[in-house]
Amino acid sequence: MIVTTNQLFDQAYGKYAVGAYNINNLEQTVGLFRGNLGKSKSNDDPVDPTRSAPFILQISRGARGYTDKRFLEAMIRAADEIFPEVIFAVHLDHGTEEACYDCIDSGFYSSVMIDASHEDLPKNIEITRRVVDRAHEKGIVVEAELGQLGGVEEDIVGSVCLTEPKEAVEFVEKSGCDSLAVAIGTSHGAYKFSGKQGLHFDVLEEIQKVLPEGYPLVMHGSSSVPKAWVDRINNAGGKLKDASGVDENQYLPAAKMGVCKVNIDTDGRLVWCAIHRESFRDDPENFDLRPPGKLFMAAYAEYIAHKNGKLGSAGQLSAVASALKGS
Repeated sequence: MIVTTNQLFDQAYGKYAVGAYNINNLEQTVGLFRGNLGKSKSNDDPVDPTRSAPFILQISRGARGYTDKRFLEAMIRAADEIFPEVIFAVHLDHGTEEACYDCIDSGFYSSVMIDASHEDLPKNIEITRRVVDRAHEKGIVVEAELGQLGGVEEDIVGSVCLTEPKEAVEFVEKSGCDSLAVAIGTSHGAYKFSGKQGLHFDVLEEIQKVLPEGYPLVMHGSSSVPKAWVDRINNAGGKLKDASGVDENQYLPAAKMGVCKVNIDTDGRLVWCAIHRESFRDDPENFDLRPPGKLFMAAYAEYIAHKNGKLGSAGQLSAVASALKGS
């Protein structure tokens, strides 16, 4: 069942964060849906209520242009039918104004993100306000961003600029956005931190204090870049040296401080890369794409279930279903 991010955030605020996962192809889609139902190896596995979680399915501009956006939309519709127990939002990740309007007018997306964070504050507010007005006319909710993350992911290149709490108040009031992605030390890509750097919880605390009670915050660039997966890639011929990410144990403390959505993309790419590198290394005579695809879907489902455990969303699906039914 497709819902808005606001419907998920109403249930999550202050208790847990909802995982927001990017997809690009069939195998990621199947693994994502299985993982959020606690299934691992088959669509026919029983649902595990202790691991089932609501989630946000993200489609980036890069994914929409990879082949054709209609392929992705068709796969998502099919997955929604095949896995009727799921509850999720369909969200445009890092949209331009033009991309946001295209998604709003499509009638398929329940949420869009307008990213004008590279503009100065007045211009960011102006652009975001236009998108909000157009989206709200059709019951679609809007995420915006204030401050800038470092790193590189797809076509997103950023230089670090932490969100100013006072600017966050003005931005939310004037733009009317439904949730706000804040820069608190995370970054895009596989090379996020050096040394013992981590999230700026002091900045997050100040932002939560000055925004309206219950206002949902978002963390982008939050993959943990697990060393085990990086090592597997490198042991199979990869060259990801000194890659590092966000400590998974910081997800839940951030959720308790108003972070309702945590974006995770790079980790899914690492799982894909490790599984396929190992598969071709270990079975060099294979030329069938399906064996590594099956391995990836199972591994990705398990990794999604693991992430939901760290976010605190695992086991929350039934409660969300009950709340939505009663609303």
